[in-house]
Amino acid sequence: MKTLFDKTQINNIDLNNRFVRSATWERMADENGHLTARLMNVYRELAEGEVGLIITGYAFVMEDGQPNPGMMGIYDDSFIEEYNVLTDTVHNLGSKIVLQIAGGGTQTTFKTEDRVIWGPSAVPEMATGVVAKEMTREEIQTLIKAFGDAAVRSKKAGFDGVQIHAAHGYMLSQFLNPYHNQRTDEYGGSIDNRARIIFEVYDEIRRRVGKDYPVMVKVNCRDFVDKELTFEESLYVCKELDKRGIDAVEVSGGNAKSKKISFGRSDVDIGEKEGFFLEYAAKIAAEINAPVMLVGGLRSPEGMEKILKETKIEYFSLARPFLREPGLIKRWRQGKLTQAACTSCNGCRSKEGNFCIHR
Repeated sequence: MKTLFDKTQINNIDLNNRFVRSATWERMADENGHLTARLMNVYRELAEGEVGLIITGYAFVMEDGQPNPGMMGIYDDSFIEEYNVLTDTVHNLGSKIVLQIAGGGTQTTFKTEDRVIWGPSAVPEMATGVVAKEMTREEIQTLIKAFGDAAVRSKKAGFDGVQIHAAHGYMLSQFLNPYHNQRTDEYGGSIDNRARIIFEVYDEIRRRVGKDYPVMVKVNCRDFVDKELTFEESLYVCKELDKRGIDAVEVSGGNAKSKKISFGRSDVDIGEKEGFFLEYAAKIAAEINAPVMLVGGLRSPEGMEKILKETKIEYFSLARPFLREPGLIKRWRQGKLTQAACTSCNGCRSKEGNFCIHR
């Protein structure tokens, strides 16, 4: 029978348990996206706390593609040496670490007057109102290559894999969304066209890093807005990526306009209703071969054990609970099985950095 503390494998990554630290915006990198001592300590604490797989906060693949302050970068080779220190630190403590890589898009209020903000179509962003410069085919190819370059740097820096961020209203998510993507060329219209950039990003990364380097994706099950990526469309995207050889799919949902997005929600039902996107993730897991990670509202080991028993979901991603208790998984392994102390108050968001105010 499967347990939360099974030793498992994703491609060539050996994991000590089924717990994943979902990518979390720490707001602690410097103004150029480089590591700081505070940010290094975040990852050290997670590894000391025995998180099986750590997925970093969003790392922007192009220098002008940073949607929020304090985000990590991976847009040139200057990051490789410092990230080697980070990955060595995590590995020496027994955990594995994957770099989440992403493009920005118009879901931003950061330095909007100082840079060109690309997007699939020149429409106002749902939450911020920022209007993109509609990308040409050549600019789309530039972005795709930037993802490939970022993955190569990640491999050189010792990360155990990369996760493509195609969720939460950022660039690739905007291409999937029919409101943000009103293109009439091969990158717009049908879901096959709207997802084309994601397939090409995956193919470029896989070509550059090889079949033995883990490549994962984070995708919305739905956008939960009026004009949305539907669940049926999301399932199609996951199936196509599965055919191409994706190594894991993390299922999330929503964008900055949606009340469903997991980071912003303050209502977490513990027990039977645990897991904001469980219904959708379970259906995806039943349809693809790649392991599925569920994120959003997970707080109790008994709730996750129930999901593990009753569905084909293999991994459980948490974000805010690790801000409150970076040692949560170690505590649970030691048999102290009370639910996570996180109350989902969202007090972890501040201009000084995103950290729990109750620690």
